[in-house]
Amino acid sequence: MLYYEKKAKRKGFKFIVGIDEAGRGSLAGPVVAASVILGKRVFKERIDDSKKLSSCMRERAFFEIMRNCLVSVGVVNNRQIDRVNILNATRQAMKQAVLGLGIKPDCLLVDGNMDMYLPYHSVYIIRGDSRSLSVAAASIIAKVTRDHIMLELDKKYPRYEFSRHKGYGTFRHVSLLKKFGPSPVHRMSFAPVRAGNIA
Repeated sequence: MLYYEKKAKRKGFKFIVGIDEAGRGSLAGPVVAASVILGKRVFKERIDDSKKLSSCMRERAFFEIMRNCLVSVGVVNNRQIDRVNILNATRQAMKQAVLGLGIKPDCLLVDGNMDMYLPYHSVYIIRGDSRSLSVAAASIIAKVTRDHIMLELDKKYPRYEFSRHKGYGTFRHVSLLKKFGPSPVHRMSFAPVRAGNIA
């Protein structure tokens, strides 16, 4: 999990940033990105692709990462997603996360192939959250941050049960959309939401 970090170090890069996002495919709520500069390389908790971890494992890893690394988060809400599309909104969230670090990075390790058009050396890693410790840490921060946001939205819009599905297009969520129509935090530019609205 440190192959890309070590390779960047050998090239002389000092501030190596892992970047990932959460919520890109959700029907409601924001897209959240995180950037992480590792403060240590050995963790007590498992640091891996957030999708491979239980919610309890993610929470424990989240707090260890926050205590021991430099972390920044970017959040773009559903209204902006509808305005600029999910691709551009994801790029905006990732840019926010990088620029919010407060230091100039030397090297960006980016999950997938999302070009942020930032003037820093960038390495794009398919399945990076399973192959880079920095990116895996970012995936955990992004996922847990977004889950916390969705839990707050669940309190505001309880009929949609966001605490259960976190806004993703599960059968239950789509059924509730058809029953109630979209909430103010649904992404109207997404086809299943529009279909629910029409129904």
